Amino acid sequence: MDTMEHYVAELRTSLNAAIGKNPVLLLISGGVDSTVAGALLLKILPSDQVHLMYMDTGLMRKDETKTVTAILEKLGAQHIHIINCEDEFLTALKGQTDPEAKRKIIGDLFITIQEREVARLGLPESYFLAQGTIYPDIIESGKGDGKKAPVIKSHHNVGSPLVDAKRAAGRVVEPLATLYKDGVRKLGAYIGVDEAVIRRHPFPGPGLAVRIPGEVTKEKCAILREADAVYLEELRRRQSSSGRSLYDEIWQAFAILLPIRSVGISGGGRAGGHVERKYTWVLALRAITSADGMTADVYPFETRDLLEISARITSAIPEIGRVVYDISSKPPATIEWE
Repeated sequence: MDTMEHYVAELRTSLNAAIGKNPVLLLISGGVDSTVAGALLLKILPSDQVHLMYMDTGLMRKDETKTVTAILEKLGAQHIHIINCEDEFLTALKGQTDPEAKRKIIGDLFITIQEREVARLGLPESYFLAQGTIYPDIIESGKGDGKKAPVIKSHHNVGSPLVDAKRAAGRVVEPLATLYKDGVRKLGAYIGVDEAVIRRHPFPGPGLAVRIPGEVTKEKCAILREADAVYLEELRRRQSSSGRSLYDEIWQAFAILLPIRSVGISGGGRAGGHVERKYTWVLALRAITSADGMTADVYPFETRDLLEISARITSAIPEIGRVVYDISSKPPATIEWE
């Protein structure tokens, strides 16, 4: 029997035994993990038993709500719940600068809003909470083998006390928890998720909040959202020496808005003219290659590509005046900055 066929068969048995006819609610972000988890639930359970909830936290990628809705409808989802809660998340994060505090605030708020919306939807208390947790999330949160596993960083769907309480009550199902990212992609392909969705680069559950070191604000999110979209657009249209797009050559790429302003100038140039001194944000670009996310190497861009991408970003987004490239591997660095 094919490995993925065996995996799905075993999950079908275990999930049906655990869940029965109870409804299942999955918080979905549009990333590969939660999307494959949603597709898997829809394949194993009757579609009217599966509720997919997407929260527009204000910390998402550009046009993500529209993209996620289209993906879920194509998967055959009957119950799609779009929650607009940007103000709640940004208010809760106001003044917060510690990375762990930000992750835990986001994790708790996800569950708080989910519980409120469940009550509004009228789901019974017997509902199950499904999550797209994968094995590296568990390892990095110190929940792996051994009693003294180090915590590298909390994951919003692993480290939150509220999630732990639900898990202790036996009401959490994590169908991808034994898989690495490459396994999740293989599973997605096996159950019929579109290739374009499977190839999407990983996106963290806490969203742009962990790509804005320091305090998170609406203004910073808007700047980073546009910069990240330009960066990924450039990667999709550029080709490597193998003929593939840079986006497909790279395992994960994203932009980080640094808590640093740098002096720059606008206008002038060789033709002369008025020169304006500006004090603008610094943007870092990250691009790595990896097999499973546990280790990662820096993607070796051609210098020309980096120069042109930098020029496109600073031209398109006036709030950014300087671009740097992160050349740190994992270890010693993590893939995300927070």
